[in-house]
Amino acid sequence: MKLKVLGCSGGIGGAGARTTAFLADNDILIDCGTGVGDLELDALASIDHIFITHSHLDHIASIPLLVDAVGEMRGVPLTVYATPEILRILRAHVFNWLIWPDFTAIPDRRRPFLRMQPLHVGESVRLGTRTVTVLPAVHSVPAVAYCLDSGGGQLVFSGDTAYSPEFIAAINRCASLRHLIIETAFPDEQQGLALASRHLCPNILAAILGEIVSSPEVYISHLKPGHGERIMAQIDAAGGRLRPKALRQGQIIEF
Repeated sequence: MKLKVLGCSGGIGGAGARTTAFLADNDILIDCGTGVGDLELDALASIDHIFITHSHLDHIASIPLLVDAVGEMRGVPLTVYATPEILRILRAHVFNWLIWPDFTAIPDRRRPFLRMQPLHVGESVRLGTRTVTVLPAVHSVPAVAYCLDSGGGQLVFSGDTAYSPEFIAAINRCASLRHLIIETAFPDEQQGLALASRHLCPNILAAILGEIVSSPEVYISHLKPGHGERIMAQIDAAGGRLRPKALRQGQIIEF
């Protein structure tokens, strides 16, 4: 599989700050933040599957605009996968005819532009030779992580998460793990804010990485604008066996 980073910033502010969205091959999105808007229309129309980690705006902002842009161009619905709790939030607060039309009923419920597919932690979706599996995560709203398996290697994306023994255990069950993308939103001096909002800071990240038994390439996402260099300096200073690098917009990871 080939994963392209469309956005990995913890906020907006400048041409290099697009919020979370990863394009796997040409047809799968993992989250759907503002980075999706940089794709050309034909690339948008090629997306068939969107896997959502949680309902915060920086991870879902482009879903309504995407389905509106390509719905009439497609012969099949665009499918959004998430836990039932996350899908309920999307239905109640986004696709509710007030914030945005309910595209699960447009043009009608028999032939919608959008469908929502519930998934639970531990469930997998097989897409050709590829598999996407839901992993546990802990955030301020219902949230999950994902493992992408190409058949030859695996990549795990944490989504937004706090320290989670269940997430660590799930990572350690990934027998072919090649890459780990994990958030670190705040510097250590804002650890209180990280704990309150259920995000990571460098010293909590170090505790997680210290419990991972394999040796994946580790990439840091969701750096808050204005704090990125400070956060990465603190991660570097923590040392450890795994040496994380900052994820970059436009980066391509193959596995």
